[in-house]
Amino acid sequence: MTPEMAIDIFKNVITFSLYIVAPFLGVMLVVGLITSLVQSVTSIQEQTLTFAPKLVALAVLCIALGPWLIRALSDFAIRMIGQMGTMGQ
Repeated sequence: MTPEMAIDIFKNVITFSLYIVAPFLGVMLVVGLITSLVQSVTSIQEQTLTFAPKLVALAVLCIALGPWLIRALSDFAIRMIGQMGTMGQ
């Protein structure tokens, strides 16, 4: 394997991981912002109020994006395994 191939594989892995994690980070950011806004408006400083909505949103998002996530991960794994044949040359 040449250094260029290693850099290309590393770039693909980093890009794909950002592609997979971005929806989850975006939803958690929005839910956290809304929760903080509600807390500051109502002056409620309960610790579980910040945790529970994020947990519920994460569970709903995992159920909603589950098929896409599995398909994307399996396609990426097939592509990476397919590239293994060319690495030894």
